[in-house]
Amino acid sequence: METIRGGRGRRSVGLYTAAAVGLGSLFLAACGANSTAPSSNSQDGSGTQPPAGATEGTIGVILPETATSARWESFDKPFLVKALAAEGYAAKVENAQGDVQKFANLADGMIASQVKALIIASPNAKVGAAVQAKAERAGIPTVDYDRLNAGGRTKYYVSFDNVQVGELQGRALIDALKDKPGAQVIQIEGAPDENNAVLFHRGQMKVLQPLYDKGTLKLVRDRYTPNWDNQLGGKAFEQILTANNGRVDGVIAANDGMAGAVITVLKKNRLNGSVPVTGQDATLSGLQSILRGDQLMTVFKAVKLEADAAAKLAVALANGDTGGADAYAKQTTVDPVTKAKIRSVLLKPQSVGKNEVKQVVDQGYVTAKQLCTADLAKTCAELGIS
Repeated sequence: METIRGGRGRRSVGLYTAAAVGLGSLFLAACGANSTAPSSNSQDGSGTQPPAGATEGTIGVILPETATSARWESFDKPFLVKALAAEGYAAKVENAQGDVQKFANLADGMIASQVKALIIASPNAKVGAAVQAKAERAGIPTVDYDRLNAGGRTKYYVSFDNVQVGELQGRALIDALKDKPGAQVIQIEGAPDENNAVLFHRGQMKVLQPLYDKGTLKLVRDRYTPNWDNQLGGKAFEQILTANNGRVDGVIAANDGMAGAVITVLKKNRLNGSVPVTGQDATLSGLQSILRGDQLMTVFKAVKLEADAAAKLAVALANGDTGGADAYAKQTTVDPVTKAKIRSVLLKPQSVGKNEVKQVVDQGYVTAKQLCTADLAKTCAELGIS
């Protein structure tokens, strides 16, 4: 693959029951990043939301950025605040805006203020691991949220089954190209230093590599994109397309932002709509691209369940209930650097094509009003989206 360079024990939190309910209701929740957010009831601009009756203390949350996906502020933040409030904890939520130094500084401040636990989704694994080491020295437990900090020290991790995300993307593209023997595929991946991007790619190749080996499909080029930068991803795709004499039959784009950049290039070459493009995150723009026929599919991840699981783990650890945390995080993730086995909650993603868009809307995370612009009104009506 090429890389473009550029302890308190107070109360039980009912974790086993929560796990059963949460996993059972996975497909009853939805996430549409880049959409209107649920209300977070924020009382100030600092990121601290002390709910009524928050007597147990404060749990820190540091989110990575907003440039490539609005999900962090629009969904993760309010869901985490609400879930922690339900357990009696205030949430100190900050966003590093993609700046590793800011991420480290925010963590230093939270550690100095003696938060009871830290939930972190870091810009990269190196700074995440450094923060974990500092927190451990201060006696503050950490939970890796959405992204595993490879080489770090956390014992708990909450995310989706990211290998399965890649498998869903690969299978969707395979199905779309089944009548095109030898179809040429370009893959535009996420950040090379972000573990999720590596896992997405692993899942994709799990289903695509056998077909590449047989010649059923042809891999033109496969590239990672630093910092999940959509502009860089689009530029890389255009360069690859040009070098391949304008020929492409299908595109693996790691998320909806990358898909949007790819589609922009396809439009310039009058190829949009005829070349299937994958995505991820069920963003508003991604769902609209699916309805327009420019994007093949997206991967829907129920962020509320992810936030709920992280909150329950953090609260259990803040309360000194490691037994409860261990019972809840029943899956295992192997750190690719340290080879340590990390207790995990890995939720199930869902493939969303044109016929499944209504399922996202029906849950209220993307409204029909937002989705069904004038050019999509007829399509929405045909799909029963209202």
